[in-house]
Amino acid sequence: MPLVTVFGGSGSIGRQVVKLLAQRGDQVRVAVRDPQAALFLKSMGDVGQVTPVQANIRNIRSVRSAVVGADLVVNLVGILNESGPQRFPVVQTQGAQNVATAAAAAGVQSFVHLSAIGASQTSPSAYARSKAAGEETVLEAFPRASILRPSVVFGPHDQFFNRFAALSKFPIPLPVFGCGFPKMTMEGLKIYGDGGTRFQPVYVGDVAQAIIVCLENTETNGKIYELGGPQIYSFCELMELILLHTRRWRPLIPIPFSIASAMGFFMGFLPKPILTLDQVRQLAIDNVVSDTSLTLGDLGISPRAAEVILPEMLEFYRRGGPYAKIRPV
Repeated sequence: MPLVTVFGGSGSIGRQVVKLLAQRGDQVRVAVRDPQAALFLKSMGDVGQVTPVQANIRNIRSVRSAVVGADLVVNLVGILNESGPQRFPVVQTQGAQNVATAAAAAGVQSFVHLSAIGASQTSPSAYARSKAAGEETVLEAFPRASILRPSVVFGPHDQFFNRFAALSKFPIPLPVFGCGFPKMTMEGLKIYGDGGTRFQPVYVGDVAQAIIVCLENTETNGKIYELGGPQIYSFCELMELILLHTRRWRPLIPIPFSIASAMGFFMGFLPKPILTLDQVRQLAIDNVVSDTSLTLGDLGISPRAAEVILPEMLEFYRRGGPYAKIRPV
């Protein structure tokens, strides 16, 4: 029975990975900053099969302790915005290097690192630059590492669809970022232009399965995979999809990048900002799988469409909840 250490195993992707590992019969060590908050993961396996332990990837000693005796290691730790000591270079670059270095020193057989589509050293976003730097440090320390770059991930605990679905419960417009100002064309008035930034949402279960495949298959060693769903959507189309499956009507308001940048700047000072200036910079670049990349298909996985998962996933946000009578929108 192999021992697998999962850093960040209590997050939305991590809990899916832990569940699949437990189903395989692996011994799972979940390395998190607060083990008490991760005790719910123990129910995903047999007695003693899943064990939360304390580790902070900013602290190399705790990382080394978490990988002692491990056969396989997965690093899922990442942040969407900076707060206090949690800075992009510290968590997503230095932290990734700490995990990879410790895994190599411990003689780990396989290592999977989760990055993100858009990771680039030349990106205007500090988040994307730190992800790219993290990939480089991981491959330097552990050349056989498999790196996965998902697009926006959707699932029961995601921070995109659930956030906007929760926002739809209030009688306020939903934003469509990056679509430009309304303009008149030969085809008529285009309020949302091209619909804003494009995304290729990928289901959390497919991402978790991709991680398992990389742990099992040595042919993925040293390779980078970009993970996206079967369909590409504009920001506007995603908002419409959320409203469709929450059975609500809300106006959509186009927000050009110039206005979004100002919003992100001021919201960034909030304790838990819903938008930051760095996130606006990320939105300036489409979040889709490139034509030349290795994908889920190369891992033998058929991605599930958002239209299949969202109806059940977002029913909590409907007026009346999951038992509300279904009516045509």
